[in-house]
Amino acid sequence: MTAAPTDGAPFVVVANRLPVDRTVSPDGTIDWRTSPGGLVTALEPVMRAKGGAWVGWHGAPDETVEEFEHDGFTVVPVPLSAQEVNEYYEGFSNATLWPLYHDSVAFPEFHREWWDSYQLVNQRFAQRAAEVAGPGATVWVQDYQLHLVPTMLRELRPDLKIGFFLHIPFPPVELFHQIPWRRQLLGGLMGADLVGFQVPGGAQNFLRLARRHAPEKVTVKGSEITLGDGRVAVAKAFPISIDTDGFRELAESDEVKAEARQLREDLGNPKVIFLGVDRLDYTKGLRQRIRAMGELFAEGKLDPSEAVLLQVATPSRERVEEYKRLRDDIDLLVGRINSEVGGVGRSAIVYRHASFPRHTMAAMYSIADVMVVTPLRDGMNLVAKEYVACHGSDDGALVLSEFAGAALELKQAYLVNPYDLNGMKETLMQAATDGPRVRRRRMSALRRQVTEHTIDRWAQNFLDTLDEVARAHG
Repeated sequence: MTAAPTDGAPFVVVANRLPVDRTVSPDGTIDWRTSPGGLVTALEPVMRAKGGAWVGWHGAPDETVEEFEHDGFTVVPVPLSAQEVNEYYEGFSNATLWPLYHDSVAFPEFHREWWDSYQLVNQRFAQRAAEVAGPGATVWVQDYQLHLVPTMLRELRPDLKIGFFLHIPFPPVELFHQIPWRRQLLGGLMGADLVGFQVPGGAQNFLRLARRHAPEKVTVKGSEITLGDGRVAVAKAFPISIDTDGFRELAESDEVKAEARQLREDLGNPKVIFLGVDRLDYTKGLRQRIRAMGELFAEGKLDPSEAVLLQVATPSRERVEEYKRLRDDIDLLVGRINSEVGGVGRSAIVYRHASFPRHTMAAMYSIADVMVVTPLRDGMNLVAKEYVACHGSDDGALVLSEFAGAALELKQAYLVNPYDLNGMKETLMQAATDGPRVRRRRMSALRRQVTEHTIDRWAQNFLDTLDEVARAHG
């Protein structure tokens, strides 16, 4: 057990990565800037108001960085060796849990040395959180890389209020059964007072598994798991959202409007712009989407002189073999389609394997007539919500996979099954050709949803519920 520091932080976030990026000026001076991202945007005000701390890895292996103050809160770096990055992060987190939690779209690998490293790193994160959290503090643990932290932390600091949120899908019983260490992973989450999921189905999967595979005898009733020592853990859905106002204001800025005009001109001022924005990941359905668009061009249903697909694929996990294969597949597929159907000096598919700043993404969203978001499985997918926030007029259309968590909220999107290529082609054409009245009705309903449910509201809802659970069962 770790003693609570009297001057510790009353609110602690524990995540795989810190909310800051290191910058080096020309004179060699090192500084840190806040990372872009919705979670950071939502939690920064809470951190500043409460004097919080953020525990996470700073991104460079084999290096120790001392904790420091940044923009009103404490940054607490956790060191990782190169071997741990390989085994805990690229191995167990992203080659075992990630594919399995995404319906085994790729084959998950199970290696005992990866599991050993995962346990070791989770213990290190828990120890650092225990050392910086004040008496009775609230600690919010984030995502699949840190499944074991809640119980490890509770053993060190039973006085804490502990929440956990899973940003990716949580798999059904049949898939979770495959994991050799399923009891330990479930037991890790049960150390939290509140376990949050993107959709109700994820919470239900967790509760079913708790009944069958908990490491100790538990009683499950409704959303509550009562453990052997009488403590209660609650599992519920908290669909995450975006900084809606921030995205809207960015899209309405003069800088972004000018960039949007230039982008449209660079694309040849087509009548219809389809847009895809994804990490280059096998869960995102890129092969299926590009094939469907290629067939629409080949069949003459879309004219490359009038329509274009702008597909952005942000580089991701480029050292992993599965991702290298995906990149090669997409490069070949796009090249073949453009050679067969593109006009002279004009590509049917404009493909960019690159990262773009937030203002450029806002410009892309604002000019897209049809936003295409077709993952094979996604916890939520915030790109869909970002498009709705940034696309200023009601003439846009969102084509959205049924297998994204966002589909449960964005019911007026054009929903598709990405495995059904013919169905996807029909829906893409419907989205592009529906009358203005239909598009206005759908888009205004989407905008209401995204405006009313923001990332601030999501964070406050989770933290309020955590307080209620801790009071009721403390």
